[in-house]
Amino acid sequence: MSAGITAINEKVKKESVFCDAILTEVSKVIVGQKYLLERLLVGLLANGHILVEGVPGLAKTKSISTLSQTINTKFQRIQFTPDLLPADLLGTLVYNVKEGEFVTKKGPIFANIILADEINRAPAKVQSALLEAMQERQVTIGGETHKLDDPFLVMATQNPIEQEGTYTLPEAQVDRFMLKLSVKYPSIEEEHKILKRMSFTESKIDVNQIIGPKDILQARKVVDEIYVDEKIEKYILAIVFATREPEKYNLSDLKDLIQYGASPRASIALTLAAKAYAFIQGRGYVTPQDIKTIGQDVLRHRVIPSYEAEAEEKTSEDIIKRIFDEVEVP
Repeated sequence: MSAGITAINEKVKKESVFCDAILTEVSKVIVGQKYLLERLLVGLLANGHILVEGVPGLAKTKSISTLSQTINTKFQRIQFTPDLLPADLLGTLVYNVKEGEFVTKKGPIFANIILADEINRAPAKVQSALLEAMQERQVTIGGETHKLDDPFLVMATQNPIEQEGTYTLPEAQVDRFMLKLSVKYPSIEEEHKILKRMSFTESKIDVNQIIGPKDILQARKVVDEIYVDEKIEKYILAIVFATREPEKYNLSDLKDLIQYGASPRASIALTLAAKAYAFIQGRGYVTPQDIKTIGQDVLRHRVIPSYEAEAEEKTSEDIIKRIFDEVEVP
């Protein structure tokens, strides 16, 4: 077994070189935000969609669009607004007078990387139109099903503080995001660098393309080979089950604070995300620290606090942190 781990370790070191190259290119434009950029790469490598939440002005949209520039693939930015219709997103049937028949006009969803900007500004009908595309990687227009190209990744942003003109995302859609990222303010040193770099009326910075779709698909195959020990798998299950049955893990005080725990999709997402994170670090195996590092991003939108938790001003992040602190590490 150790020989096999050594082999995959060497393979990962070789194949993951492009990760540092991408981060270097993106850092030409984006100052700091290493947390956000690494998680965007995790989603790309683990074939999982990402929801990015943060107050305005934290370079959420800029980070995603800049990352897409380092990849030689089709990118679409869709601005979600209250008057957006499902057809504006998916496409529709258009009557061709010359041919005397309806033809399919594909919408912007037919791309490799989709930036759904301010996704919570569109009504439920538009948000639900994304469900089939995100889960089944296909779109149905006029009764005909169209497969989406691979890779297909939705990176969505939302503003957590502005409620006017916004719509709460359905739980079914939120659960389809592998990661939900919470972006914080930069440090004073980082903001000073931003000020010096961006305080010009003309501040366009060119970013080089590093990889293409085939490179992403090849990297995903290597991510699938990364070794996850059975003890790590049991640790992942213990974390997820502690969100459902906290009393079994000496966390009885959390029982009344959790309305709904994480679904089985969380166990899968946590494993895949941890493997992708290990790949970025150039490692061929997953450690307990990988689970802890990526766990909050996988679980924060899947653990629903109860009314009692809200009354006590406890968030899902507080609950998850407590679980990670108490569940025994292998």
